[in-house]
Amino acid sequence: MIETGEQINTDFTIKVVQNGEEKELNFKQLLDRPAIVSVYMKNNTGGCDKQNKSLAAHSDWFDENGFNLIALSKDTCGSHKRYAEKLEINYTLVSDPDYAFAQATDSIIQKKMFGRSFEGPSRSAFVIDTDGIILGAIKKINTKDHAEELKELVKSLK
Repeated sequence: MIETGEQINTDFTIKVVQNGEEKELNFKQLLDRPAIVSVYMKNNTGGCDKQNKSLAAHSDWFDENGFNLIALSKDTCGSHKRYAEKLEINYTLVSDPDYAFAQATDSIIQKKMFGRSFEGPSRSAFVIDTDGIILGAIKKINTKDHAEELKELVKSLK
């Protein structure tokens, strides 16, 4: 996994849902100010719902402190739109079915589910500056208190 102080490649295309609208853009366009990228697995699943509910409840804090809040999974933008409405999410949801962000952060790991092994992105979070430099990371997040752990990380960076 990429380390603090290292720069990621931000030159890849993703699809996003912002303010209820679907867009395709280059990832670096999301870095018009420092950003927090929270990686989760799938909409409408227990741990991922806890993770996003935590972020949604505190999203204004991140905005007021100068950060774009971004949650990223392999779900489609259509699924993200419904998910954002359901959980009252007002931050950017990114559709990344090809794991471009996980490749950029070297955070693809070996996973097991129902006795089957596969590779996928780690459930992690990254604080990234406008140049793609990793300012901090949480390599294994706490889904229930995710916003609080991110707030502590942000406060430690000041």
